[in-house]
Amino acid sequence: MLRTLPANSFLPMSVQALWVNGRIVEPDQPHLRVDDHGVMVGDGVFETLAVVPNGTGVAAFGVRRHLDRLRRSAQALLFDCPYNDNELRDAIARCLDVAPGAGVVRITVTSSGGILGSRRGTGPGSTIVIAGNQPPKYAPGTAVATVPFTRNERGAMAGIKTTSYAENVLARDMARQRGASEGIFADTQGRVSEGTGSNIFWSDGRRLHTPPLDTGCLAGVTRELIMENLDVAETHLPLEDLPLVPEAFLASSTRVVQSIARIDGTDLPLVNGALTAAAATAMADLMATNIDP
Repeated sequence: MLRTLPANSFLPMSVQALWVNGRIVEPDQPHLRVDDHGVMVGDGVFETLAVVPNGTGVAAFGVRRHLDRLRRSAQALLFDCPYNDNELRDAIARCLDVAPGAGVVRITVTSSGGILGSRRGTGPGSTIVIAGNQPPKYAPGTAVATVPFTRNERGAMAGIKTTSYAENVLARDMARQRGASEGIFADTQGRVSEGTGSNIFWSDGRRLHTPPLDTGCLAGVTRELIMENLDVAETHLPLEDLPLVPEAFLASSTRVVQSIARIDGTDLPLVNGALTAAAATAMADLMATNIDP
């Protein structure tokens, strides 16, 4: 019988509830083929959703938008998710029933299995829904650092939320070694693109700006919602000019809105300014009143 976990209970790898290929399973048991292409070469896509209060329980925020992007990413990699939206919504709900104290839901879909190499096999891939622990505490006024390699805006992976994530892991580790919580990529033309797991916004003192999608940045769900609720311009900004902006913040499903205090060692003149506060308030209001905007 499956265990219902208390809010403060954590299994190994912070997985509190797990749904794999149509069924709820025990998180501490093996479930994937060793030749799954997601494991072998990172051939898959994923989404990470915040878990928020919803009436007397909890629910994942923004499911519709995340599932839409999951399918767009899979289609861009030329494979399909074998489960429809209703089935994935049910999987999320079942995981949160088992683990009501979870703070994050992750959906992963891999392409195939059966080949020890880059060619896709004929075996089925995996569809995985995880309910896990609370996200890190993203304190306001963080530091970010630009990284020395680029986001290829013309590459096959541009704008796709793929499990081929080693470049992001490396960039964030390099940023941490410089005392920052996030690494910032430029595109191949030297324009600000995105963070390793976040979109970036900045102010010119009057209006918010964020990089256009043609810089290779991800079309973030939080980015999209902020742009729908506030006056935001999509603007190209040379990477070397980023430390000169008066105000900036990061946005993602788990960070939501996190103000930036320092860029590459340069202190910004305004931290948690009016435009950052407006974005944070808009997202907080949405998350409190509309679970699936």
